[in-house]
Amino acid sequence: MSVATGLAIGSQPKPELAQRAVAEAMDKAGLEVANSVLLFLTSEFARDPLPALKAAGRAASCVQVIGCSAPGIFTEQDWVVDAPAAAAMVFGGGCGLAPAHAPQPEQLLMALAAPSAINITWLAAPGMRFGGVSGDATGQGPFSVWQNGRCATAGHCEASLHGVAGVVAAAHGVRVLSEPRPVTAVQGHDVMFLGGTPALETLQLACVEDPLPLHRLMAGIAGSADEVERGQYRLTTLVGTNDAERSVTLAQQVEPGQLVFWALRETDAALADLDATVTSLLGKVQATPEFGLLFSCLGRGPYFYSGVDRDLELLQRRLPGMPLIGFYGNGEIAPINGVNELLQYSAVLGLFHCV
Repeated sequence: MSVATGLAIGSQPKPELAQRAVAEAMDKAGLEVANSVLLFLTSEFARDPLPALKAAGRAASCVQVIGCSAPGIFTEQDWVVDAPAAAAMVFGGGCGLAPAHAPQPEQLLMALAAPSAINITWLAAPGMRFGGVSGDATGQGPFSVWQNGRCATAGHCEASLHGVAGVVAAAHGVRVLSEPRPVTAVQGHDVMFLGGTPALETLQLACVEDPLPLHRLMAGIAGSADEVERGQYRLTTLVGTNDAERSVTLAQQVEPGQLVFWALRETDAALADLDATVTSLLGKVQATPEFGLLFSCLGRGPYFYSGVDRDLELLQRRLPGMPLIGFYGNGEIAPINGVNELLQYSAVLGLFHCV
């Protein structure tokens, strides 16, 4: 196999961890020279990742090292949070990662970005972007994104997958509580009416818990009921409610005519959604997947599943032995209905094979 992963954990953020992770992956893949390396490092490396990038490049005998720092990282072997660690995926033969030059609209691009580097212009540029947002657990601390073995000054990077074919989808992981209703009145971030009914009233009808669990409630936004049915929607968090105006304040603005529904973050629903996403992707990919990329929200993973990453366990069970790499980030990027969206509390999964 020309693709493999390695994982190294330590007590200090030393370059040797990157070297060990890459060396393990090279040995598994039977490679002496890799054409590219996907390297994720924990947040302890964020302030000065360059020594680790150089160590990874030397171990792989290549300069194309792409990746970022994150609060937690994982491979198909295990996950790591709250400890210095390095996860690497090496590519050999005719498949790998390369900087994207003049991408085409339908071209898949792995995209990595710092929290401050996300902007509409970049997301809307040609190419179907999928990936995640770097950072630390707060989303405010140090972060780093790298490409070509050095830090990306723009704070984001993207890579094309050459010699590779595959499919990508987002698993939102929520239980839908209500039917989608059109936005009939909105003021800024405040949704006033849905389908002619006060927004807060529709929320209270959908969720009978008192008080409302705002930290777990989400608003789904879509253009049509069919998009909701196919899971092609985006989610946003609830900021608060206004009893006097009977309105609901969302973290993202919506437009009149868009459909909004209420949903609740639940572990069982999240697992069922990811399982269905795997089934859907396996039905679309043209050959047996040789590797996978997973970009998961930090609010998912072991923090969501009471100390165990049940998402990773599911993938280990459904796709045994398949090399997998990813990280827990501060946002996920995926194409939804042809538009590159910044998601929350989601898991973006790509399954690929070399061609």
